[in-house]
Amino acid sequence: MKKKLLAAFLCVAMVSSMVIGCGSNSNDGAASGSGEDSTTEESGDALNIAIVSSPNGVDDGSFNEDNYNGVLAFIEEHPDAKVTPIREETGVPATVVERITEIAGSYDVVVCLGYQCAGIGTVAQDNPDVDFILVDSYPTDAEGNTVELDNVYAMLFAEQESGFFAGMAAALETTTNKVAVVNGQPFPSNVNYQYGFEAGVNYANAKLGTSAECVELASYAGTYNDENIGGNYTGNFSDEATGKVIGESLIKEGCDIIFVAAGASGNGVFTAAKEAGDVKVIGCDVDQYDDGANGDSNIILTSVLKCMSINVERQLNAIADGSFEGQNITLMADTDSTGYVKEEGRQQLSDDTIKAIDEAFELVKDGTIVPPSSDSDSTPEDFPGLE
Repeated sequence: MKKKLLAAFLCVAMVSSMVIGCGSNSNDGAASGSGEDSTTEESGDALNIAIVSSPNGVDDGSFNEDNYNGVLAFIEEHPDAKVTPIREETGVPATVVERITEIAGSYDVVVCLGYQCAGIGTVAQDNPDVDFILVDSYPTDAEGNTVELDNVYAMLFAEQESGFFAGMAAALETTTNKVAVVNGQPFPSNVNYQYGFEAGVNYANAKLGTSAECVELASYAGTYNDENIGGNYTGNFSDEATGKVIGESLIKEGCDIIFVAAGASGNGVFTAAKEAGDVKVIGCDVDQYDDGANGDSNIILTSVLKCMSINVERQLNAIADGSFEGQNITLMADTDSTGYVKEEGRQQLSDDTIKAIDEAFELVKDGTIVPPSSDSDSTPEDFPGLE
């Protein structure tokens, strides 16, 4: 647990110390705090929590684990609480919702991770005494309509902002002038990362004198809303073999910096970069510097962040103290919920690159730059702030 809590607190530390601060699979199990001298005796502290993850489990070193860290951080302060990680092994939305339906009534709180959990609207309505924390989606009803419910705190993140910082970093640091982004599935959050990355590259080219090209492999293009959106998609978040094939192909095309937003599939890209020896990777969602170790070197250029753990912990605290309010919200740079790693020893960016991204962050934060998202009218080639 100490290792996980250290990771959970890292995002908080980066928020306070930086301008921009924001695996193996795990089967069903339980973790709980203990301590005879606990002073948290109110019944609200003794929450029985379930966390429903994707097939990668809560030890994936990325998206799932960061959210789990938020639960563990809560338990560290509320030792009477306990958590049961539930790994839903298919990733199929209907099956995921069925699994949540089966277990919801046995818990005080259900933390639901990923776009595949969107259809919990009816489950939440049928279990009004259970609070739900939904990450990366808003809840929908049986007809697929978005609903806002008193017992569901649903958070989206402006991944396009973090993707934008990744694109800037890649364009500013590349030596071959060829960069790429690798995604898992074309869910809205992943499309946001792709569009943001492409926009960041275009911004650096237009404003900062770079000349980077985003490389795409036609055979791995994504489809979103029945349209070909390009990019490089593995097709799921757990296919390391395909991730490695895509990584090797991009490296063969001359890419020397690759932004990876593909869950466990991205591990294959990491492997391809390590074997190449002269390629850098930009991590996603959490600080992935430790995953980049390659002998006496490291392949991680930087990591871009979605500060999920602190926001999950905040909502669990709200449930415990009775202030919880259901809502659908998008968390952005103005709450330090997006960003990138610039902590010394955890990245390999030049001082000039950090300065440029810091300046751009302030423009993103105040709305001067608005990177395009999956549901915006703007595009990576035409968005506010590029003019």
